[in-house]
Parts: sequence; C-alpha cells; structure tokens
Amino acid sequence: MADWIDIAATTECPPGKSIERVAANAMVALANVDGQFYAIDGLCPHQGGPLGTGDLCGIVLTCPWHGWQFDVTTGQHRYAANVRQQTYEVKVESGRVFVRKDNSDAAMQGGHSE
Repeated sequence: MADWIDIAATTECPPGKSIERVAANAMVALANVDGQFYAIDGLCPHQGGPLGTGDLCGIVLTCPWHGWQFDVTTGQHRYAANVRQQTYEVKVESGRVFVRKDNSDAAMQGGHSE
C-alpha cells in the first residue's frame, strides 16, 4: 500500500507536540518539530505504549509508559542501536497532514513542512 492517508489538521499538532492517529489500521505518532512533521510507528516496541501521547523534546519522543526514547526523524531508539521504529513519509497540503504507508521503510523517511 502506498496511498496518502489524511491523518490530521496541521493545527492539531502544534510545534513541539506529538499526537497519535490511526492510519490504515496502524497507530501512528505524529510529531511537529519546529514546523516539520514526522511520523513513526505509534506503538512502543517495549510494551505497546502510546508514543504519540508522549513528550516531544526537540526530535526526541519519550514513551509515556516507561520512558523509551526515539528520534522522530529516523525512528532510532536513543540508546539501543538494534531498536528502531518504522517511519512514514509525510506531506502537508492545504493545512492537512498526510502520511504514506508502504512496505519499504527506506522509502518512507522524511519530514516536510507546509
């Protein structure tokens, strides 16, 4: 699947915040880093915590359940080199944020601003 999915208005996720949304039956954590939007798999690999409801500090999103931290630009865990969240390509059009889910993680990195 490689279709763009409308997941939020840009106003729903102001700079410095993250939210959780569902895209094609998958939880997505959407983060706004200084006007750039990034989307990663929204379920923490530790115990399934809701990453999108965690705290965003710069590019680091912290799971609210047990404190696991991820770089929203790459999906990489802050301290464990072998732990990485799926990332999704993001685009903004007419005040709406879209993500594209695809089977190839390499094709799905990047954040874009309006």
